[in-house]
Amino acid sequence: MKKVVKFGGSSLASARQFKKAGDIIRSDKSRRYVIPSAPGKRNDKDEKVTDLLYQCYDAASSGGSYKKILEKIKKRYSDIIDGLDLNLNLDHEFDRIEENFIAGIGRDYAASRGEYLNGIVMAAYLGYEFIDAAEVIFFDEKGNLESEETNRELGERLEHVERAVIPGFYGSKADGSIKTFSRGGSDVTGSIVARAIHADMYENWTDVSGFLVADPRIIDDPEVIETITYRELRELSYMGASVLHEDAIFPVRREGIPINIRNTNRPEEKGTLIVESTCRKPRYVITGIAGKKGFCSINIEKAMMNAEVGFCRKILSVFEQHDISIEHMPSGIDTMTVFVHQSEFEEYEQSVIAGIHRAVKPDLVDLEADLALIAVVGRGMKATRGTAGRIFSALAHARINVKMIDQGSSEFNIIIGVKNADFEPAIKAIYDIFVTAAL
Repeated sequence: MKKVVKFGGSSLASARQFKKAGDIIRSDKSRRYVIPSAPGKRNDKDEKVTDLLYQCYDAASSGGSYKKILEKIKKRYSDIIDGLDLNLNLDHEFDRIEENFIAGIGRDYAASRGEYLNGIVMAAYLGYEFIDAAEVIFFDEKGNLESEETNRELGERLEHVERAVIPGFYGSKADGSIKTFSRGGSDVTGSIVARAIHADMYENWTDVSGFLVADPRIIDDPEVIETITYRELRELSYMGASVLHEDAIFPVRREGIPINIRNTNRPEEKGTLIVESTCRKPRYVITGIAGKKGFCSINIEKAMMNAEVGFCRKILSVFEQHDISIEHMPSGIDTMTVFVHQSEFEEYEQSVIAGIHRAVKPDLVDLEADLALIAVVGRGMKATRGTAGRIFSALAHARINVKMIDQGSSEFNIIIGVKNADFEPAIKAIYDIFVTAAL
């Protein structure tokens, strides 16, 4: 059995956390490939090493004072190394990093050094082989992942390597320059490695015990989701749930590899299992609730709209011309509503309205701002009668006016539009009716 294990920044922020990670890895011989993040915060007042590296690079590359920041970074690693009683010296690595910073080699290079150095420390601590991600993860000239070339190279490289540490977050372009994923990209690295070695499981160790049914900043101590499908996860991640980098889903989904979200500080808890499909009955009718604020709606009315061929296409082409992406588009016989991000739309609102008038000659175009979208997701919804009714009943009881409802044909996702001011109360009302009431 082969497992890929990724540890987040909070899981590797100190020697104490490193030891927890080491105990977890050594407790299961199938945990053979390790993906470390850079050291995160040790407390609320602390700084992430990645942020310090950005500060250091910006100062050094512009001829500013950077020595104090560099010393702070060195101390973070020396404290970890000393706390682990390792015979390891990173002076040569820091000398090279300093030279490259002064030379202005690039901010991606700077950011990647946190994972790179932590990978060296982790490999020394575990006695595993260290493999620089720049040698096995490749991007094209535009910064897009070369997924097939990466998968082939990683598979060949790891075929005869029993145990290895591969730093997360970065790879390289054809010219050898370092390219990083977006923040949180160590999740993606772990997923890529899991695919390449045909892993049986991808364990993602972090500081929470899996995916939660709702945002803990809104719901006090929300329940943990035991099992979730890739489709459900995709919907929740898109709407704001942020335990796992959403791009980390695709490489393992392609191979049918399950992901297990676990808590480094509570390894006895099972966490959340993410799978392609499952016969396991969900604990609640809904799997999760997530949402975002900051949308606006463009409501278009025209008599006999439904009889006009190409009406929707003409409307959408106006948004396309202004490079504005569409979130949702509910419609009726004589009405059509387009939901977009308010921040993207505001600059072009009058041009869009004029474009709509030219394109379809509507009877009315009306705007509504400061809206929020909430996704209620769950594979159990399809087999349960009255789910939408219970949602609207809960919202009505909480005196919340629903601005929009959109349900896909898959029947496991209902999108609800409300005013920004009603966002938190709406999530609480939905959580209470499906989860609190079922406890």
